Amino acid sequence: MAPLTNTAVFAFSVLGSLRAVGAVETTVCSNGEAGADGNCPSENNDLKLEPVRAASLLQAKTTLNNLAGASKTKLKLGQDVNYPPYASSEDGKPIGFGHDVAMGMNSMCPDLDIEVVITEWSQCWTPTGLGQGLADGTLDACMTYTHTKGIRNEFADFTHGILNVNKAAGLLTMLDENGAPKVNGHDDLEGKKVVDVAGWAPTADGLDFVENKCTHTNYDSGYKLLMADGAENNNELALSWLFNGTADAMFVYADQAYNYKKECKKDGADLDCAKWNEFGKKFAYVQTGQFGYVNNGTTLGLAKKGSGVVELLNPCLDKFMETKEYFEVCDKFDMLDTCYRNEFFPPKDDVLMKDYNKRTDEHEPSMDTILPCSTGYCPCT
Repeated sequence: MAPLTNTAVFAFSVLGSLRAVGAVETTVCSNGEAGADGNCPSENNDLKLEPVRAASLLQAKTTLNNLAGASKTKLKLGQDVNYPPYASSEDGKPIGFGHDVAMGMNSMCPDLDIEVVITEWSQCWTPTGLGQGLADGTLDACMTYTHTKGIRNEFADFTHGILNVNKAAGLLTMLDENGAPKVNGHDDLEGKKVVDVAGWAPTADGLDFVENKCTHTNYDSGYKLLMADGAENNNELALSWLFNGTADAMFVYADQAYNYKKECKKDGADLDCAKWNEFGKKFAYVQTGQFGYVNNGTTLGLAKKGSGVVELLNPCLDKFMETKEYFEVCDKFDMLDTCYRNEFFPPKDDVLMKDYNKRTDEHEPSMDTILPCSTGYCPCT
């Protein structure tokens, strides 16, 4: 991908904020040129942005000149602290994979000044649209959101991914006294109650985009969707509904239980570790490797649609992801199998794929014949 000029980046931001005014429509291309009829004059038409409206060429030029005089563009990126290893905290300060990527960008892009702040996820995204922090501009973007299909695209723009499309969804269910799943991998979910985690991907509409990895068919439309919302951590609310029988299955990231149980081994002070530690004993995944709900993997930022923020971030992000520093961040957080590879990564065959990224039909039966789901990931049998 060709690097974008500072002038072009400023143009994206300004024109994006003026899309509702005036009558002149143009297509802004990666080289800063204006294209006619939705086409860019260069061969790289995949790099053009959507058509935007400018109040007038004079107004746009004046605003561009004012912006170009600034030494740095300051951007405030928000994250909550209950999504390890992607977003958490230490001594009251934000940490995590997304934070380290943003700080790496700061060190190599002198035109950007990125500040990472702690906020609630509900300030970023709600089940019905943008949270207040993004809507009113208190936050420029929110970090480590998955670019899903469906409702998010109506309200938000996404940066390029910082992880590949390996952000699978899955279905959790309780295990019976014999260690077998109460909802098995072949179930089409007809008549079942499925709980979704409000405010988190995969979003509630995502279940309609994924297929059963044992039967290779979509799910029956006769399931009842429940929404776990209103808790400090909606993942824990949804899990409690599994435990008490309110829900038969939980639609959630395929790595969520794994990451929370791992966090509980470290500290887990803010988690209900009494439940998460039962992963592979009392509950397990009967579906994993469901990628059909995503357009892209985990992104650096989700921003208000048309704000121009992602166009400011993407050139620097692309530059950072080609570096040794990006590889080191991926290695630090044990994400070599899910990051975008560059020249500093070891050979692909030397990197172990995590169970949560495998399809259900790729899981091997557990060596424990008494507890076939003891790894936390049930095979299709």
